[in-house]
Amino acid sequence: MNGAWEKRPGSANEAAALSLKIPYNEPSVTQRITQRLESHIAHLAPERRIVVVCVGTDRSTGDSLGPLVGSTLAREQSGMFDLYGTLDDPVHAMNLSDTLLKIMRTSRQPFVIAIDACLGQVSSVGCIQLGSGPVRPGAGVNKDLPPVGDIHMTGIVNVGGFMEYFVLQNTRLNLVMKMSDVISQCLLAAIRSARGAVIPFALPE
Repeated sequence: MNGAWEKRPGSANEAAALSLKIPYNEPSVTQRITQRLESHIAHLAPERRIVVVCVGTDRSTGDSLGPLVGSTLAREQSGMFDLYGTLDDPVHAMNLSDTLLKIMRTSRQPFVIAIDACLGQVSSVGCIQLGSGPVRPGAGVNKDLPPVGDIHMTGIVNVGGFMEYFVLQNTRLNLVMKMSDVISQCLLAAIRSARGAVIPFALPE
């Protein structure tokens, strides 16, 4: 299972062209991320199931980004995609491998969108990243976990490089919640557009 997303077709230039990094409070953030997500999923065959895997745990403020996104999506998804990872039922280090096995057993060639928190440079805190290929959960805290996703979205919640567990525990919940709202809105809008269905969702004023 560890190799499910290790090798993917396409060049590094193609991956870079589809990548995006933008502050969550940039005025155009929702539009830009939604459009970039659509470029990843619009070409998918209608029968190919979209699966969103939100990695993290509410036991750590910084690492709660994924479950917060998952819980928002769970209220709004209307069966348009499969969802794993919420505050009630998180996907984390202890059950990630089993979750990926379940996905592969229940969906034929699923297109997996992975959501996770990460640490980065001071100048990047508050940025949302979207890119091709898998995310590697736990890499920032030296955990060896299987890669997840055909594409990934990560939120840089705090500064990395020193005492990562402590840093994640002491991340501001306000920042994490605002980033999770943006990610949720963009995912729902992009999937709605790609699948041609209406998902009711109130954008903030």
